Amino acid sequence: MTQLRFTTGAPGSRVIALGHYQPANVVTNADIAARGVDTSDEWIRERVGIAERRFAGPDESLIDMAVQAGAKALAASGLPAGEIDLVVVATCTLEAQIPNASARVADRLGIAGCPAYDLNTACSGFCYALSTVDSLIRTGAARHALVIGAEKLTDWVDPNDRSTCIIFADGAGAAVVGPSQTPGIGPVVWGTAGDRADLIYVKDRTSFIWQDGQPVFRWASATLAPLARAACEKAGIEPKELAAFVPHQANLRIIEGLAKRLGATEAVVATDIVTAGNTSSASIPMALDRMLARGEVPSGAPVLLFGFGAGLTYAGQVITCP
Repeated sequence: MTQLRFTTGAPGSRVIALGHYQPANVVTNADIAARGVDTSDEWIRERVGIAERRFAGPDESLIDMAVQAGAKALAASGLPAGEIDLVVVATCTLEAQIPNASARVADRLGIAGCPAYDLNTACSGFCYALSTVDSLIRTGAARHALVIGAEKLTDWVDPNDRSTCIIFADGAGAAVVGPSQTPGIGPVVWGTAGDRADLIYVKDRTSFIWQDGQPVFRWASATLAPLARAACEKAGIEPKELAAFVPHQANLRIIEGLAKRLGATEAVVATDIVTAGNTSSASIPMALDRMLARGEVPSGAPVLLFGFGAGLTYAGQVITCP
């Protein structure tokens, strides 16, 4: 019997560099209330913790934002575009599904001929993408990958729906991932709760995002902390050893409660939600990149990433900071 060959790659992979992009248009809570939405700055801050968010302009596409974030991550990595042999874009808000985002992003960044695919698990998308890329590098299917979370949620939000228009925003975050002799991306803990898929959804191609916020809040509050601890255990890290905890930026109350139940007592906790809103798959790489820019997390320190959202889906892993 003919035996097929199997490639092997590096013992591990690591995040080499990060980059992010936010649109210039800052939208405050007062701006939303001024549009006639029945809300106020106090009401929004009390319930979700958001003070402001960024909205892309009408001529600024999801692809544009992904390219901006990807270019920054590439520049920070010091690698030429020709060294990237895989591009993955995590997104759930592409205006049209064909063609995919990743091929167009790769082309605009001068990354020619490489495999490129999109991944949609909504707000957990970046962590899903990071795990799949880690596996591909370790099996030898890729060497250097560009992973991007990019969303233009304003294309899919009813500007008069108080349950969504105060929360969702636009932006992109990116990471360059490469081989490492020691693992820099820990084992993933991931899964779904498909029986609750009807809590956040888009009914059809002419509809807006709809969500039932309170059951989602209860699910996140009751379910996620043990899963986050399991990601630490798989990586051989105690929560108190974490230098930072970067959960999906869904709601400040969820973030604070999750951090407390996790027991990450020494960790800096990302609270990008306050000034960036909920940017779905872009929120984790964007928040981490901004933390690094502020000098809040040292290079090589352990950081727990944990995404969760529509599906319902979740994924998390410990990484070492670039």
